[in-house]
Amino acid sequence: MAKINFDSELEKRNYRHTASHILAQAVKRLFPETKLAIGPAIEDGFYYDFDRGSSFSKDELEKIEQEMKKIIKEALPIERFTLDREQALALMNERNEPYKVELINDLPKDAELSFYRQGDFVDLCAGPHLSNTGDVKIVKLISEGGSSGAYWRGNVKNKMLARIYGTAFPKQSMLDEYLKTREEAKKRDHNKLGRELKLFTTSDIIGQGLPLFMPNGAKVLQLLQRFVEDEEEKRGYVLTKTPFMSKSDLYKISGHWEHYKDGMFVLGDEAKDSEVYALRPMTCPFQFTIYNAEQHSYRDLPIRYNETSTLFRNEDSGEMHGLIRVRQFTLSEGHLVCTREQIKDEFKGVMDLIQYIMRTLGIEDDISYRFSKWDSNNRDKYIGEPEVWEETQNLMREIIDEIGIQYVEADGEAAFYGPKLDIQGKNVYGKEDTLITIQIDFALANRFNMTYTDSDGVKRHPIVIHRSSVGCYERTLAMLVEKYAGVFPLWLSPIQAKILPISEKFNDYAKQVADSLKSSGLRVATDYRAEKIGFKIREGRLERVPYLIILGEKEAESGNISLWSRGSGNEADVGLDAFINRANEEIKLRK
Repeated sequence: MAKINFDSELEKRNYRHTASHILAQAVKRLFPETKLAIGPAIEDGFYYDFDRGSSFSKDELEKIEQEMKKIIKEALPIERFTLDREQALALMNERNEPYKVELINDLPKDAELSFYRQGDFVDLCAGPHLSNTGDVKIVKLISEGGSSGAYWRGNVKNKMLARIYGTAFPKQSMLDEYLKTREEAKKRDHNKLGRELKLFTTSDIIGQGLPLFMPNGAKVLQLLQRFVEDEEEKRGYVLTKTPFMSKSDLYKISGHWEHYKDGMFVLGDEAKDSEVYALRPMTCPFQFTIYNAEQHSYRDLPIRYNETSTLFRNEDSGEMHGLIRVRQFTLSEGHLVCTREQIKDEFKGVMDLIQYIMRTLGIEDDISYRFSKWDSNNRDKYIGEPEVWEETQNLMREIIDEIGIQYVEADGEAAFYGPKLDIQGKNVYGKEDTLITIQIDFALANRFNMTYTDSDGVKRHPIVIHRSSVGCYERTLAMLVEKYAGVFPLWLSPIQAKILPISEKFNDYAKQVADSLKSSGLRVATDYRAEKIGFKIREGRLERVPYLIILGEKEAESGNISLWSRGSGNEADVGLDAFINRANEEIKLRK
């Protein structure tokens, strides 16, 4: 009986990868005609994709989980063996596994083809695995009523497969803690909470990854955008407004057509049309064109362009998730054009802006930093010479070390034109996504022939720092919903105060109060419905409204208000002007 060190990421991965094979074996036992696709370990468990012509129902998943437990009790030895290409293809064809045949054909001809056998089940797999199915103790399939869908190889043009998620632990107590945490996460899940609070909705008629923002959500986004744009203007940024699309010529100059075309929405057919357009996946080549519309001297630099940009990226269907992964999104995008001597100060200025915004939003403790570098073994992914890459990466490392932040380094995660600092955030389920990036670009100014006249009269190419200040607004909103469980700070709340008259006799006074609050700049709603006041209060609290103003006979006579607030609870006989001053001070300080 193997002893598993679950604190080791490698051993945890092997444990859960073994569990994914136990899942596949259970499915093949119960549904022999099912075809196997892939089944990796992931951060908090594992999944396996299957082709059976339909999804798995909740009842079928329960049967599969029970079969997995039987396989664990059987304690089947897990044996690794290798075959040459011809033998491997023959084995997978004999077992009628077309997806495995495709994977074998796509592997390099000299690749070692390894398989793992447990009982009568065999799977193509690089491994490694545990030595025995009995070494896996606790398994649990994770479903919301059935299996989910995923396109083969994440490509919308391929067949939709049935994906089963699961997790595995060495102890029941660990699974219990995981499930408890997961239930708490569900309560904060922006996908659920965002709809309950009427922030956004989606429609199959409109399409996946294209959220519709309802008045509450649109207001929060507007508030965020105004805050960011105003702060950027204070720091010397100048605003641009550029087209949502361009001819392919622009993207060919920038390199996006060669390196990023699969992620773009292309309008037209290159084989048939004289002009092919594409929706923009980023704003940089457009702002570079603005730069080139004028002559520049070294005295003009740095120039800091910013734009609240609507962007489009053709994300795989299986990757879509609420507001975190979408096909149309809005980015606080900016490009700083500077001399080599100005890089350090400009980079540090960008970091100061980002840290100020994160601090104001209250999420500075929820982010981490990743220094994303190029992969020198895969040079086709990048433009530029190796020595320039190394020089730029060394400079970026020096700058972020001087700033004093903790970061990890990641090879192969750089943009194709330069290294970047990624600022990462996690959703409630622990999945990490990039919120913000800062990139030092030494290549695109040359490709666009961007120049400035230096003090010696010589024309030189500038350096460009690509940056976002709050990142993708949709993803940031998702993080804020989950961080605060929908309880936004007052300055970001779509409705800041809700007025609740006890009965229709006090509607006139309610309107007077509402008019006073609105004239002071507060966002107010009034509930005139003929409902009991207790019901109105409960509903207002469920809507996460920061202040509920209760008005009855006593308040109408005194000209004051009774108040419920998230911070102080119930307060009686509060002066209206005092409340207005208090609320506006809270907004001003962005508490």
